[in-house]
Amino acid sequence: MANLKTVWHGNTKGNGSIQVSDYETNIAIPTSMGGSGEGAEPKGLLVTSAAACYTMTLVSMLETRKLPVAGFTMDSEVSNSKEEGFKIKHYPHITLSADATEDQIQSVNRAILSADKACAIGNMLKKADVQIDIEGKVSI
Repeated sequence: MANLKTVWHGNTKGNGSIQVSDYETNIAIPTSMGGSGEGAEPKGLLVTSAAACYTMTLVSMLETRKLPVAGFTMDSEVSNSKEEGFKIKHYPHITLSADATEDQIQSVNRAILSADKACAIGNMLKKADVQIDIEGKVSI
């Protein structure tokens, strides 16, 4: 397990940084909550973590299945309301090489769903009543 180092400068209008291993990011309280907004805020970091976990899980599954992936991109949407709670929706888009077979396309579609079930961060969030949906797209 990695150790985190957090440094904060100033008061609520200040900002800080979090460093772990070879990663560092600036953090700040959002302007909507009276902060400076000069860095990532907690919900943004949480969604980033969920997206990174899902991406890395899916990429690993695609590689294990030896699928002819030519490209991978993903957008994620976040909503938070009192009525519906906290929701994350990932839109992975996998591009396969021109010689991909129908079986390989179906294998990618299965991996898109399997990665959601295997992502440790996503599973922790689901236990905390965060709804995570996946809407994948496969193209040649």
